[in-house]
Amino acid sequence: MAEGGVPYPSVFMVDSHAAYPPLPPKPRPRGRGGVAQSLLFLLVGLALCGLAIEACFIYHLYSTQGSAESGSAGMSIQDQEDIPKEVPPTSRPNPMVLPSKPVAHLTAGPQAPHGDGVMVWDLQTLPLLHGMEYKDGKLVIQKEGYYYVYSKIFFSEVNGAFTHSVCKATPRYLGTDIELLKSRRYHTKSGEMMSTSNSYLGGVFHFFEDDSIFVKVKDVTQVRIQSSTENVFGIYMI
Repeated sequence: MAEGGVPYPSVFMVDSHAAYPPLPPKPRPRGRGGVAQSLLFLLVGLALCGLAIEACFIYHLYSTQGSAESGSAGMSIQDQEDIPKEVPPTSRPNPMVLPSKPVAHLTAGPQAPHGDGVMVWDLQTLPLLHGMEYKDGKLVIQKEGYYYVYSKIFFSEVNGAFTHSVCKATPRYLGTDIELLKSRRYHTKSGEMMSTSNSYLGGVFHFFEDDSIFVKVKDVTQVRIQSSTENVFGIYMI
């Protein structure tokens, strides 16, 4: 109390830097978050189940369709096999089988042999000529190898000798023909009817490319050309 009996007012000190106590958290309603989370999981599970069911349905659908198509294709193929097929005449396969190696078979035609005795062969009757070249009565080798050569000549027997030979011309020996096979027939009888005979030659030889093989006779007037099968010349690779 102050002097003179006058009382002093009460003074309170306030600290403005003091921290305020934290506010209490707001109360949440119970059960609301758990229900939403459960509902979300349920919806996701239903979506996944729907996708799985749709995938199974599509797989089953395609499997059934594929089985039906394969079965119908098998039935159609079997039905086609049971139906007899008729090949049109224009599309029938060629019965001729192409040779696997060079080969030639020639027959004599109406043409007379050359003046030098080289036989001339007929190309108008579709001769067998594969892997070979024919030129001026000669067969030209196109592939080196071993060949069997043969020739048959039908001739008339008159006084004197008839010579039948198979010869080779090669670039390795220019200007010279090499005799490979030769047949000589003599006929000295007189006062009898003219007779006929056959001369056949055949053998195996090695030829190089561009070698020429030909048949030669000594007297071309003795060669009888009555049928294409009576005078032949051929060669084939072995």
